[in-house]
Amino acid sequence: MTARIVLLVTSPRLPAGLLTSAAWDVVRQHPVLAGAESELTTAVRQAGAEVRIVDGPATQPLLDTVAAHGTAVWLAGPAGDETLARELGLRLAREPGLAELELMYGSWDPPGARLLDAVAVLDRLASPGGDPWKRAQTHRSLAGYLLEESYEAYDAMVEDDTDSLREELGDVLLQVVLHARLAEELPEGERWTIDDVAGGLVDKMIRRNPHVFAGAEAGTLEEITANWERIKRVEKARDSVLDGVALSQPALALAAQILERATRNGIEAPLPPVATQVDAEARLGASLLATVVAAREAGIDSEAALRRTTLAYAQAVRAAETAPPPPPVDPS
Repeated sequence: MTARIVLLVTSPRLPAGLLTSAAWDVVRQHPVLAGAESELTTAVRQAGAEVRIVDGPATQPLLDTVAAHGTAVWLAGPAGDETLARELGLRLAREPGLAELELMYGSWDPPGARLLDAVAVLDRLASPGGDPWKRAQTHRSLAGYLLEESYEAYDAMVEDDTDSLREELGDVLLQVVLHARLAEELPEGERWTIDDVAGGLVDKMIRRNPHVFAGAEAGTLEEITANWERIKRVEKARDSVLDGVALSQPALALAAQILERATRNGIEAPLPPVATQVDAEARLGASLLATVVAAREAGIDSEAALRRTTLAYAQAVRAAETAPPPPPVDPS
């Protein structure tokens, strides 16, 4: 039988006893070593296996155990013990007859596991002894940062830059987790946590998607959207179709959303006539609103159209900045 060292790697984000059947077989059948006591060593002992704690370099103790028993199992620490794995690999490459090195995963991080790390990091930063700047923030003081990060994510989407989008969404996530951590400091009865945020989202998605979670007929996309809106109206119990519209969004987008809400709900209200406005600002506002109406009728996103044209103008400004100066005029 080939001598081997089994490097058993597990997810630090799962309970220590949640191992694969293959992992349990190997720790029950062979000598087990580890670098420190942990929840994993406790779980392995409770399952009937013996664990030897190695104080100091582990390469030689592992090789000695292999020489005596044929197989040795190393319980890797939370970081995976890459340094030990590299040392073992180099040693066994020089002396291949000593043993073979086998990497075994006893458990894997579930999807979303790194979100737990994000919560832990922000908790430390916003706790006593953490980052003074973050501890000094409030929901209101951070409001501008949330907008800024959202706009940067939007820019990445428009540019189809998926690498930048991944990074910018991380910055948006930072704002979400930080707001939730700050909410833990609110007075009793007002505080909430990131789990309340996630739990509310999960409950909402399940309620509003009965065609997925409750066995309802899916129907067409239009029927699914209408059902979503119907469920949303029951949940919110709003007095107006405009309740819930974000009033702080850019004016063109705000106008387009209000028009869309009114049209979707069959509400007709007269637009302010441009000619009868008494001051220049009111006339301009009425004219812009009429432009948004015309854009909607043509299937054009007025906010995106103005943005695109403005960015093109910005390129022209940059070009003008670097253009050589015109030749001097001959006075003769």
